[in-house]
Amino acid sequence: MRVLQPVRGTHDILPEEFRLHRLIGDTGAMVASRFGFEEISTPIFEFSEVFKRTLGDSSDIVTKEMYSFEDKGGDKITLRPEGTAGVARMLISGGLAQKLPLKYFYRGPMFRYERPQKGRYRQFHQLGAELLGVSEPQADIEMIALGALVLEALAITANLKLQINTLGNMESRAAYREALIKYFSTYRSSLSVESQMRLDRNPLRILDSKEKEDRSLIENAPEFSLYLDRESQKFFEIVCEGLELLSIEYSVNQRLVRGLDYYSHTAFEFTTDELGAQGTVLAGGRYDGLVEQMGGAKVSGVGWAAGIERLGMLVEKKPEVPRPIAIIPVTHVHNELAILTAYKLRRSGLQIELAYRGNMSKRLKRANRLSACAAIFLGGDEMERGFACVRDLDSGTQMEVPLVSLVDHLGRYRL
Repeated sequence: MRVLQPVRGTHDILPEEFRLHRLIGDTGAMVASRFGFEEISTPIFEFSEVFKRTLGDSSDIVTKEMYSFEDKGGDKITLRPEGTAGVARMLISGGLAQKLPLKYFYRGPMFRYERPQKGRYRQFHQLGAELLGVSEPQADIEMIALGALVLEALAITANLKLQINTLGNMESRAAYREALIKYFSTYRSSLSVESQMRLDRNPLRILDSKEKEDRSLIENAPEFSLYLDRESQKFFEIVCEGLELLSIEYSVNQRLVRGLDYYSHTAFEFTTDELGAQGTVLAGGRYDGLVEQMGGAKVSGVGWAAGIERLGMLVEKKPEVPRPIAIIPVTHVHNELAILTAYKLRRSGLQIELAYRGNMSKRLKRANRLSACAAIFLGGDEMERGFACVRDLDSGTQMEVPLVSLVDHLGRYRL
């Protein structure tokens, strides 16, 4: 019989990695709360239309990467490939446009059918933040600052670089789009097959191409800055000045784009050279047209998302393994007392490890394997006098403690 394996591109998250996931997610939530963000969770699957409307029928995610299926009721369902679309849908279906501005933080699994590689899975995890209902550039500054502080709290900023760009307002994007069509049309036959398709549908996405035949053409393509109107220039200037005020270092990358029509103004990425070709760690931007495109009101938005697995590869100080306190009955006669004592101590907030079998020597060896910080021995003459013997397993010191005082004595080990 074939040994069952996890599906390609997925993996089991064992305790050591899960502690790291929890550290990253909890750190993100903690920092986001300082900015007034509240944590939410949207369903891990939505009607497929939610993503097709937002990501576009021609995007790689929709055409190649979405996990879509028809459920038993005949509805077309998709496992979420990213978080922003679900948040925008929630805004509309929940009637939340009356409560703007809204600040949301989320974390959870996403799903994309793509080639698994270092730090990239078909089921992966993200944390993200969305600020809805603020059209001023101060929102862009705040979102970049939030991302920077999350990375700082994880102690990985020394290896990261922030790149930003402006996508301008709708008028500037339209002008730039025409310039790109005119330029790339001259070299259509030299473009990759995929970029030839993008030229007709969404020429800005050609600038994202990694194909060798496209790169030299991209280098000589018109720059977005030449097509920005005064409103767009001023918006970007305010964002840059805000980052400088906060001493957040950045560089302008005029090839940093977002191909979808609802993106505007600021785009940004925190990148590293420590993860190979896929160096983006946290990325985001402004999406003022998204909610309206989905059938809702005209609502401004700016947000970002970060891959938890990729962040985990950059976190140098891993979470410490919790050290339990072991309870060891001297003989089987004291098993019931051990169970009762463990329950009481756990209720007080202590992490207790209770071995289920073996003599005292074997149970003590198991406590050492678990890196227990202390051991409580129940039995012998001490028990008759109402005491337990408590041994500090680091120093080896041992003392008798009244059973009624165990909670107070062990307080320094409380989680």
